[in-house]
Amino acid sequence: MGLFEDLSKFLETRLDEFLKANPHLELFGLEDQLRGQEQDAIKLLGDLKRREQQLQDSILATAQDIQRWHDRIQNAQAANRLDLVKAAQEREAALLRQGNQYWGQMKGVKDQIDQTRNLQKEIHDRRRELKAKIAETEAERTAQRTTSWDTGWAKPPFGSVGKDSLDPLEKSFQQWETEQELEELKRSMGR
Repeated sequence: MGLFEDLSKFLETRLDEFLKANPHLELFGLEDQLRGQEQDAIKLLGDLKRREQQLQDSILATAQDIQRWHDRIQNAQAANRLDLVKAAQEREAALLRQGNQYWGQMKGVKDQIDQTRNLQKEIHDRRRELKAKIAETEAERTAQRTTSWDTGWAKPPFGSVGKDSLDPLEKSFQQWETEQELEELKRSMGR
């Protein structure tokens, strides 16, 4: 077990070092994490809405059952069937309790839906801000790459090379080459 813990700590340390050296990758990781959280919130929202619909259906069905048993109670009372009245009243009371439970559950689900919507909106806003930060970081990295391309090996060492502005080494070579040509010309004329 100790070997796995050591390996895990080592890998975590290396990952942290890598992310510190490449902060733009950390931003991509955060964006991916937020995307996952947003998808989870959307899925949870869908599940909660389905549960809300089920509870609404159950409340409606229970209300219809209550109405049916209430009518039965009245019919039994009109027929003076007291044995049926008491049992029907107990059934109606049980259905009312069940309806109240469904109503309480639906209220809780509606609260969860509101909380999940707020959370999803917050995650979405944070993700949008992070995407803007990523775009800004990418623009900076591109600018740095462009700047670094203009320095070092790719940059002309002595400014722009033209006919008027020669670097000292170029001048020395041109002067030496001119002298060589002049010497060659003198030798060829002296023959």
